[in-house]
Amino acid sequence: MIAVTIFFIAMFSILALVTQSIKAAHSLTRNGPTAGMVAAQLSLTNKLEEGAMSGSFDDIAAGLYPDYDWSAETIFYASNGMFQVDIGVYHKGNLDSSMSVLMYRPESTAGVGVRSKFR
Repeated sequence: MIAVTIFFIAMFSILALVTQSIKAAHSLTRNGPTAGMVAAQLSLTNKLEEGAMSGSFDDIAAGLYPDYDWSAETIFYASNGMFQVDIGVYHKGNLDSSMSVLMYRPESTAGVGVRSKFR
């Protein structure tokens, strides 16, 4: 009975890993832009400002994705210079992918209307 239990626990663990690997491989076959592209561009800046930003992929990927737009909202996360950036990629107005990242930018200051996670 104990051996059967151990066997099924091992099998379910292996199946979970295989499923996760298949999902990861499938996500690599995406043809459109991802929220990671926007996060990479935002990570090049030394300062962040609270608020909303948006744009098209013409400035990131020079005309490769004409029907795609992006938006990002930056929120002051903690008093040590941590900001949360919520990014969404839209294809013809519909949400295609999203991502939330934390960025450490101690040079940035929180705005007047601080919407902190801890306040």
